[in-house]
Amino acid sequence: MADRVTIQDIADELGVSRNTVSKAINNTGILAEATREKVLKKAIEMGYKQFSYMSIPGPGADAAPASQTARKEIALFTSRFIGSSHFASTMLDRFQRELSMQGYSFTMHRLQDHEAAALRLPASYDKDRTAGIVCIEMFDRDYCSMLTSLGTPLLFVDSPVYARTEPLKADHLYMDNQSNIQSLVREMIRRGKKRIGFIGDISYCQSFFERFMGYQNAMYLSGLECPAQYLITGNRDGARTPGFEAYRDYISEKIRQMDRLPDVFLCANDFIAMDTLMVFRKLGISVPRDVYLCGFDDAPESRVIAPSLTTVHIHSQIMGSSAVQLLLSRIQEPSLNFRTVHTETSLIYRESTGD
Repeated sequence: MADRVTIQDIADELGVSRNTVSKAINNTGILAEATREKVLKKAIEMGYKQFSYMSIPGPGADAAPASQTARKEIALFTSRFIGSSHFASTMLDRFQRELSMQGYSFTMHRLQDHEAAALRLPASYDKDRTAGIVCIEMFDRDYCSMLTSLGTPLLFVDSPVYARTEPLKADHLYMDNQSNIQSLVREMIRRGKKRIGFIGDISYCQSFFERFMGYQNAMYLSGLECPAQYLITGNRDGARTPGFEAYRDYISEKIRQMDRLPDVFLCANDFIAMDTLMVFRKLGISVPRDVYLCGFDDAPESRVIAPSLTTVHIHSQIMGSSAVQLLLSRIQEPSLNFRTVHTETSLIYRESTGD
C-alpha cells in the first residue's frame, strides 16, 4: 500500500464503495451510524491524513496508569448560550462524537459575568480531570489571557481582536472570514454596485475584524474607497455585545445620518443583517429594491426570512473535525508551535442581493 493512505485504500480494506467512505469522513449524505463509525475507526487505524493524530487503543489499554486515564475530560468554556441557530451547535456535535471515539468525555461550562470579572474559573470545572479546554465565543481578553496561564492545552474557536495586541498563546480556529467577502465585493462591483458599506462592531471579535478587513482589501484592490459614512463599525458607548434593541437603535441612527444609501451593505453576521433589515422596514427602505444586503454564517433564519439572505456558509462539521485535530495534537505534544487554522467557507446568493 502507498505510504499516503487514500479514501480508496480505506474502501478496499472494508469492501465498501469510495463514496461510502467519503460520506463517513466528511459527514455528508445519509449513512447508517454503525457504518460511519466502522469507516472512521478504520481511517484512524490506517492513519488517514485527517485522523493521523489519533490512535486506536490496543489490548491492555484498560491497564493504563491512573495518572494517564484521569485526565480524559475536555472542557468547553463559552460566555453565551449556544442555540440551534448558532454555527457552533453543529460544530460541537461533530467535535463531541470524534472526542468520544478517543475515549474523552465532554463538559460544558457557561461563564457567568461575575466569574469573568473576577477572573475565576467556573465552579463546575475540575482541573484535575481536564485534558484540554476549548473556548467558543470567549471575547474577554483578560479572562482569555488568564486561561493561557493555566498550562492546560487550549483552543480558541474565534477570539478577542488582536489587531493592536499580541495574539493569545494558544491554538486558534476560525472560519475563512475574508475570501468569500472579497468574492462578493468583486461580484457586486461587476454588477455596477460600487458603493458598498459594512455593518458590524469590528472590536467585538477577531472574526468580525477579519470580515471587515476582507471588505476593505477588496475595495482597495478594486480602486474604490470605503467612505466613512457607509461604515457602521462601532456600538453604543459601554455596550459590549451587538444585537438587541439598543443595537438596532444605533444602526437606525447611523442610517438616518447618511445623505445617500450605499448600493450594498455587508454585515458581520446574519443576525446583524436581520437587525438591519428590521431597521430598514421601519425606515421604509426595501431590500433588495433600494439596497442589497449580505450576512455571514448561513444561520437557519437567513433561509426563511423575507427576503432570504445572501450569506457565507460555514462548514461547521469540518470546523468540528479541525478542532479535534488541533486540541488532541496539542494534548499529545504540548511543545508544538501555536497554530492558527482557517476552514473553508462558501458564498450563497439569495434574494437580498436580487438573486
